[in-house]
Amino acid sequence: MSVAASRSRIDVKGLRKTFAAPNGGGGREVLAVDNASFTIGDGEFVALLGPSGCGKSTILNMVATLITPNGGAIAVDGQPVVPGRPMRQVGYVFQKDTLFPWRTVEDNIGYALELAKVPVEERRQRVAEAIRLAGLEGFAKFYPFSLSGGMRQRVSLMRTLITQPEILLMDEPFGALDTHTKLDMHSVLLSLWEKTRQTVLFVTHDLGEALTLSDRVILMSARPGRVKDDFRIDFPRPRNAVALRETPEYANLFQRIWHSLGEEFAKSHGAQEAS
Repeated sequence: MSVAASRSRIDVKGLRKTFAAPNGGGGREVLAVDNASFTIGDGEFVALLGPSGCGKSTILNMVATLITPNGGAIAVDGQPVVPGRPMRQVGYVFQKDTLFPWRTVEDNIGYALELAKVPVEERRQRVAEAIRLAGLEGFAKFYPFSLSGGMRQRVSLMRTLITQPEILLMDEPFGALDTHTKLDMHSVLLSLWEKTRQTVLFVTHDLGEALTLSDRVILMSARPGRVKDDFRIDFPRPRNAVALRETPEYANLFQRIWHSLGEEFAKSHGAQEAS
C-alpha cells in the first residue's frame, strides 16, 4: 500500500532547527536541519538514514517532543506536536538501553505498567509474554549487569513495546552492538513487528540495517539535514535478516543507495576539514 493510500501517522513539513555553536561560538548558530519534509503512513517502517551530524536524531527528538523546532511543523495523527507534551500513542527506544540497574529484567519490562497502575496479575501475564517474545526465558530474575549488550537491548525494547504504542520512534538502538548481535536483534525486531505492525521511524547510519528492516529509506543530506531522496524497499515480508543480504536484489539496491549516501559522506568529511 502506498503512503498516499494509507492513513498518515507522522507529518513533517519544512522542519528547521538551529543550535548555538559550542564554546560560546561568539553568538553564532549552527543550522542542523533545514526545510525537512516527509510523511509516514499507518503501519510503515521507515528508516531515516544519513551521515553523522546530518540531524536525523534531532528530527526524531523533535517528533518525540523532546526538542523544540525553530521552524516548520510536525503533526502526529493530525494533531500538532507540542514540545514537552508526550503523546500517549508514541513510544521511544533510545540509543542506550537506559535500564534501571537495581531492577530485574521482569521489573524493568513492567515498569511502565506499574506507573499506569495496571493490576498485578495482568501485569505479570503481560511481562511474562514479553519475556517469551523476546527470547528471554530463564532471565526474568536477572539484573542488567549480568546480561549481554544484545539481551539488555531486548529488555529495553520490550519495556517500550509492552505499553503497546501505535507509533514507535527508535534512535540507533543497535548502533553499539557487534555485527552478529545486531543481526540477531534485527531478527527479533522483525519478528515482533510482523505481529503488531506499528508505525516506526527508525534512525540509523547503517545502510544494511535500513534495507533489512524498512519499507522506505529516507536519505538525509549532510548538514544541514535536508531530505535528499526517498527510496521504496520492496523486499517481501516476512524477512530473514541474514538470507536477505545474500540476494541480488539486496545487492543492487544497496549499491544504488550507497552511491547517493557516499556523496553525502564526502560532503560531510569535506565540511569537517574546512572547519
